[in-house]
Amino acid sequence: MSFFSPKLGIDLGTTTTLVYVPEKGVVLNEPSVVAVSLQDRKILAVGAEAKVMVGKTPDTIVAYHPMKDGVIANYRVTEIMLSYYIKKALGRFNFFKPDVIISVPAGVTSTERRAVVEAAVKAGAKNAYVVKEPVLAAIGAGIPIQEPRGHIVADIGGGTIDVAVISLGGIVASTSVKCAGNRLDAAIQDYVKKQHNIAIGEKTAEDIKIIIGSALPVEEELTMQVKGRDIISGLPQVTELRTNEVVKAIRKELNEMVGAIKVVLQETPPELAADILDRGIIMTGGTSQLRNLPELIFRRAGVKAVLADHAPLCVARGTGIALSHLDTYKRSMMSKKQ
Repeated sequence: MSFFSPKLGIDLGTTTTLVYVPEKGVVLNEPSVVAVSLQDRKILAVGAEAKVMVGKTPDTIVAYHPMKDGVIANYRVTEIMLSYYIKKALGRFNFFKPDVIISVPAGVTSTERRAVVEAAVKAGAKNAYVVKEPVLAAIGAGIPIQEPRGHIVADIGGGTIDVAVISLGGIVASTSVKCAGNRLDAAIQDYVKKQHNIAIGEKTAEDIKIIIGSALPVEEELTMQVKGRDIISGLPQVTELRTNEVVKAIRKELNEMVGAIKVVLQETPPELAADILDRGIIMTGGTSQLRNLPELIFRRAGVKAVLADHAPLCVARGTGIALSHLDTYKRSMMSKKQ
């Protein structure tokens, strides 16, 4: 890495992009959304400004989610989004191209990895490195990954759940399943449509998940007034939703997520499995904050699950720590482009 180059860590997520600057922390936390005018192909808004347009745009404007399931779905729009975030994080008076570390899902292919690196370089990075999300999540959660001991991390974001057993700085067993926060939101939308005859948008479904959602049934249910469009009359309508309805709505998706954890546990060597039983599963990522999810994992997988401090920020913090201690973590680096 260059002496004069600024350093940026980027958690390039399906739902949210975070940018970390060493010694400053997370300087940017915005939705991974870009609004584009179809008439002249101009970028109208990026991030938070574009997110408020989702579901509310006229036919002449499209709100793109350029990342899908943790990987690039629209290369050009991803490049534009990265360029915007890099410039915003560095400020207008910076004249040096940054060295960048970017997170990628555990199951990323070499082609997908190369696309991320090339997009970062075209977006303005001098050097671009990619590191698998569970490794960065573990570093950001304060786990000493260089130890000859087993640590398991479940990073649950918007597009994927990435589960990995890490020892001596490397991944011993891992999986990446395309079932996470966005799938939960879609399941809630589907449930409200079928059971209440009301169509709701992505943002409303996400709000339901966060405000009243739970991984397990509860005795004292929370309730929420949900507004949408009656699918029979086509008119605006309001209904009331309860926590245990949300539990029912997302059960299938949660089973798939727990299944990913069990697969990795089954592939773990016996010596490392003993370490994992002692320390438990460290949970990171925004979706890991769903009520009672650690308890569900414990009941189904038989291993205690612990929510990391500042779980949604762990991957971003991991990029910053890796940037500051590159020699220590270089074994965990996957590829580089200059």
